[in-house]
Amino acid sequence: MSASPTSTHAGEEVEPEVSIASSSPADNARFQPRAANGRFMRVVTATAAADATGLPADRFLDREVSWLQFNERVLQLAADENVPLLERARFLSIFTSNIDEFFMVRVAGLKRRIATGLAVRSASGLEPREVLEQISLVAHELQAMQTAVYKDHVQPALEGQGISVLRWDELSPQEQERITRLYREFIYPVLTPLAVDPAHPFPYISGLSLNLAVVLVNPKTGKEHFARVKVPPLLPRLLEVEPTEDSQTAEAFTTRFVPLEDVMAAHIDTLFPGMEVQEHFTFRVTRNEDLEVEEDDAENLLTALEKELTRRRFGPPVRLEVDAEMDDHVLDMLVRELGVSDSEVYRIPAPLDLRGLDLVADLERSELHYPAFRPQTHPDLSPAESAKASDVLAVVREKDVLLQHPYDSFSTSVQAFIEQAAADPHVLAIKQTLYRTSGDSPIVDALIDAAEAGKQVLAVVEIKARFDEQNNISWARKLEHSGVHVVYGIVGLKTHCKLSLVVRHEADGSLRRYSHIGTGNYNPKTARLYEDLGLLTSDPQVGEDLARLFNQLSGFAPRSKFRRLLVAPRSVRAGLVERIEAEIAHEKAGRGGLVQLKVNSIVDEQVIDALYRASQAGVKVDIWVRGICAVRPGVPGLSETITVHSVLGRFLEHSRVFVFGGGGEPEVFIGSADMMHRNLDRRVETLVRITDPGHVAELLDLMARGMNPRYSHWELGSDGRWTRHNLDADGAPLPDLQAALIELHAKRRRKARRR
Repeated sequence: MSASPTSTHAGEEVEPEVSIASSSPADNARFQPRAANGRFMRVVTATAAADATGLPADRFLDREVSWLQFNERVLQLAADENVPLLERARFLSIFTSNIDEFFMVRVAGLKRRIATGLAVRSASGLEPREVLEQISLVAHELQAMQTAVYKDHVQPALEGQGISVLRWDELSPQEQERITRLYREFIYPVLTPLAVDPAHPFPYISGLSLNLAVVLVNPKTGKEHFARVKVPPLLPRLLEVEPTEDSQTAEAFTTRFVPLEDVMAAHIDTLFPGMEVQEHFTFRVTRNEDLEVEEDDAENLLTALEKELTRRRFGPPVRLEVDAEMDDHVLDMLVRELGVSDSEVYRIPAPLDLRGLDLVADLERSELHYPAFRPQTHPDLSPAESAKASDVLAVVREKDVLLQHPYDSFSTSVQAFIEQAAADPHVLAIKQTLYRTSGDSPIVDALIDAAEAGKQVLAVVEIKARFDEQNNISWARKLEHSGVHVVYGIVGLKTHCKLSLVVRHEADGSLRRYSHIGTGNYNPKTARLYEDLGLLTSDPQVGEDLARLFNQLSGFAPRSKFRRLLVAPRSVRAGLVERIEAEIAHEKAGRGGLVQLKVNSIVDEQVIDALYRASQAGVKVDIWVRGICAVRPGVPGLSETITVHSVLGRFLEHSRVFVFGGGGEPEVFIGSADMMHRNLDRRVETLVRITDPGHVAELLDLMARGMNPRYSHWELGSDGRWTRHNLDADGAPLPDLQAALIELHAKRRRKARRR
């Protein structure tokens, strides 16, 4: 749900102004990259120059900057003293992973398009090189903010709780001796020093690896040499320091760590006997790791992708992070050898790569984590007065079940649905899409069991799921070897929809289809961390729609039509815009217009322009977005009735919900599609219309809560800036929406048990 130096811009070094520890709503508003006020962030007005649509030409916010602003919100959570301390450490790790992926994919892709002459002006009106300049400015400021959050807020707070990340010289002599023994036994044997000289060219630096740049001097010749030592990625990044007699304190429980690179640096002379170690610094390279596979020319997509995965490791560098103390002559050599520009260099006070804070965040200190939470079985699937698991198929035969994970258990609902279908002798076929799943997935195991039992099993595996390609290839082969029919979807499109279809021979002799349509992946691990929705149903229309769609994915059925589904790339955008236009008609007829969207990202210009037209007509438009948002809300004459909220917390908001007022008869969809070009044009996505009145009411309530200002949230302004609202007028924390939903679902279960 993938993470800092002073900022540099046009050669000028700027000291960042970071205001993070908020004590009032006004303070919250100040936590913004100053680039948001720079020359690229324009406030649009309805009188600005219009394009062919008649709408202002600069009505879209820049998607890249918007994504960076999402990570700014992650940093705000890391800085928030009302968030449990170890969760704040985890948010710092998440920020690092997110920024890494942004550079590996978005920045790398933009640079590649510029180099090949394919880059065009963005929808926000920026030239490609202006976008890169803006990214560099904001990214430098954000990494400076991350350093400030860690050094000034999280690290001191951890130390106050007896949790320390120490440097080598902060250890006692006895502790250093103990770590030295550990180094000799377990670390030194796996290190590989790589010298640079006429006989040893500059070594290849793998993406995201942490490295030591070592400057050596030959005492006999006085000649200076350079070497690189990679920090082994398979060893723990932080080594726990066991207390010794001379390090005991009055605290009964303390946990102390020392970074692995510090231990290596303290013993670096052992790798270069006979040489003098003059200085050493840490550095890290980010490379282009996006994949390019021309499917139309690839006879075997699986083989082509495997070859491309091998090439991924050698992508060109797009970012160089270095220790802020690195000498200029060492930096100059790295810049020259790696071929990066000055703007791609990020000077960061050690330690680099705060993904290592995950080890700290995993500490078993319950008082420093979010309150314990365990997903519970949905009330409709809870067996009455029985220790046996509910018969999911029997329940779904009688009624639809609307799930919301992680509040409703994935294992006792969706997973049980697939497992019970695999074990049911009356089930004839199971068809499933798989985009991302865990390597030890019980879903995959259930499909294998079903195939081995003689059932017809189809798995539509998306092996191009970014950064999961190798994992998906592995278990795709495992499925094939077990007799599962594995296909890779439609050429040129990623299969991103989340679908399961079970065909069962009923006692009355008929065949019945059971369906699951979700907003999230069939991954039991992320289902405990991602907020997602899913519909279990035996509705014949849904079953017929899924049967047609699976036939389209595995065979040839290009003219398939659907009754309860909107399916991209053909009908999702058109279907949503059609419904937005219908809300304009309702508003003009005096019936009131309403559009509510809950998405991860919204950048599609056609959908956004439809929302602008709706707002100009007076339709109320609510947008609940987690990440990227190119909509400018609240602009007079353009988007006055549009409100944009964002909610971040312990769970990653991942579900997609689409609500249309319908003149008093709401129409509600859930599904897999975000409002992005890739989802609407280059992926197979599905939205399903929810028809059960109770489920419609639940989703309307969810949307009302997400847009309710009484819960902690961020709100987007017309100037493209996000303002956090997490404190009330008296400075007390506002209620957390996800905590409220935990309690809401608990109340529903208690109420169901009393019935």
